[in-house]
Amino acid sequence: MQNNNRKVLDTIVSKTKIYLAIIFVLLVFICIENNYLIIPSILVFVFITLYSYYTNNKRKSELSETLQELTLTVDSAAKTSLINSPFPLIILEANGNTVWRSSKFSSEFANIDINNYIEELSNEIKDEISKKTKSGNQDILKQMEIGSKTYKIVGKYAKTKKNKKDYMVILYFIDDTENIKLQKEYKDSKSCVAIIMVDNYEETMQRLESEDKPQAIAEIDKYIYEWTNETNGVLIKTEKDKYIYLFEQRYLEKVKEDKFSILDKIKEIDMKENVQFTLSIAISNNGSTDKEKYKSAQEAMDIVLGRGGDQAVIRENDIYKFFGGRAEEVEKRTKVKARVVAQALENLIKESKKVMIMGHKNPDMDSVGASLGIYRLAKILEKNAYIVMDTNTPNLDAFRDSIEKDEEYEDVIINKEVALENIDEGTLLVVVDTHKLSYVEAPELIEKIDEIVIIDHHRRSEDFIEKATLTFQEVYASSASELVTELLQYVKEEVALKTIEAESLYAGIMMDTKNFTFKTGVRTFEAAAYLRKCGVDIIRVKKWFQSDLQSFNKIAEIVGKAEIINDTIAISTYEEPAKDVNVVCAKAADELLTISNITASFVIGQLDNKVCISGRSIGDINVQIILEKLGGGGHITLAGAQIEGMSIEQAKQELISKINEYFSEIEG
Repeated sequence: MQNNNRKVLDTIVSKTKIYLAIIFVLLVFICIENNYLIIPSILVFVFITLYSYYTNNKRKSELSETLQELTLTVDSAAKTSLINSPFPLIILEANGNTVWRSSKFSSEFANIDINNYIEELSNEIKDEISKKTKSGNQDILKQMEIGSKTYKIVGKYAKTKKNKKDYMVILYFIDDTENIKLQKEYKDSKSCVAIIMVDNYEETMQRLESEDKPQAIAEIDKYIYEWTNETNGVLIKTEKDKYIYLFEQRYLEKVKEDKFSILDKIKEIDMKENVQFTLSIAISNNGSTDKEKYKSAQEAMDIVLGRGGDQAVIRENDIYKFFGGRAEEVEKRTKVKARVVAQALENLIKESKKVMIMGHKNPDMDSVGASLGIYRLAKILEKNAYIVMDTNTPNLDAFRDSIEKDEEYEDVIINKEVALENIDEGTLLVVVDTHKLSYVEAPELIEKIDEIVIIDHHRRSEDFIEKATLTFQEVYASSASELVTELLQYVKEEVALKTIEAESLYAGIMMDTKNFTFKTGVRTFEAAAYLRKCGVDIIRVKKWFQSDLQSFNKIAEIVGKAEIINDTIAISTYEEPAKDVNVVCAKAADELLTISNITASFVIGQLDNKVCISGRSIGDINVQIILEKLGGGGHITLAGAQIEGMSIEQAKQELISKINEYFSEIEG
């Protein structure tokens, strides 16, 4: 070992002699050209020689001590192993200078320009050293690709005794290529579990003639089996409309790149009765066993169905990625479900001591109407009920004037502070017109109340309330007010709505359907007819939606400066700071849709420290998918988003980028 140490030290001295010889030759040439520089050159050379002698002795001393420290704790066999290590070994100074390389290191990287890698590694180690505050030896563990191999770099760095600010680093390069390949193969061989369902199977089949049904089933099976064969997966048909699909994770990227072309192929099945089939697909690799992955896929399927079907979702590392879902939802609700939910809700209210009702932030008439409907149900069942709501929003001014005339609601509509004070063990919370945890009026209530009911008509998002006891989420409904109106008709107790409550429910349906224009089905008009029988004054409801002249002028100005992109999409901005920004933007977006050849509209405004976007569509373009890319959500024809940390112009450019991305996905 001493001989090896001597070799290392001799290497340092040899390099120094070479450098001095080069300097001496250069000085001789300089003196030949200019005799006056002979004496200064001699002095410079003497100084350099003395300085080199001093620094060499210092470096030899430090290196000798470092190597000596290594030899003190190991026996002679280990000392020999260090120098003759089967792994490439290098000793570096903290500034990146190479002190010594083993012969294995030199041969391993003989055909590679290793200096660039060493420089990169040195810089990383220097950064790491600068972050360390404690003294003593520190472990190093890094991974680096060098050439065609991947190395695990292990070692230690330690302070030198002569200068506590300097470090010496000893590194081993362990070829980890095969291990990484094995790890990748192990990961790729893990299974992904998928559930495939034919949307609305029973209702669609009923529309076919008996002789056409076998052909339709055969066509569906054919396309699904062909699609799964591309990934060498195993497909099992467990029910007439449900398939379980297992495949290796190595094919997951291929599935993503394909963007679930099966969704479009199923729609192309041509039947005489002009019937269109759609699929819902949920894939998950979350979980350590196939059973856990199947449960995870079931949860993902609930979200897909909650978003209206005709789409796919991949759940990977608890992150959902959606594909498809660009078509308008086809109504497939049944009154049986409404009746079952109504009875379950009635039982939950009876078992509770108190009922809290809550909508979303910046409440609209749909949220208000649904809340008042549930309030009346709770009162019929002789329970104390409270509505957690901020009625000071500008879009509720006309409604507030009407409800303030009725003293019953004086202590019923409360803020979240009062609500939190009145929570007890037997409190039931009913959330209406939203299912998003971050969008409710008072998220604190979700944490403190155990029994929660959700009544909503929006497509399900990732930020849903997981702890709900009962969920009635129908994306095919026009509004939450429509859903509540249905429930009121199916409870056992007869519900007698007050006029203001019936009018609020009617106003909620009117608002979300844009005066019964968008997203209306047979059930929508049935609900409206029921409310009309309850004494709705349509003229008074209409007045709640009237705009004053100032607001109308604002909307006209926004419409006037709209820009048209992609031939049919209108984008405009509203840059005036005001409390009713979101209301003005929504109304302006609605107004833009009345222009011929406009299929979608977006209006952007500044709301406090956020930028709000209102999106509207006549159904040809899915504004929900576009605004989901910006963190928003909603429906295919009506959606919104709020963005932090952007100006209106930046938000506009980001919106245009997402619109282009949406069209590229469709074309792709």
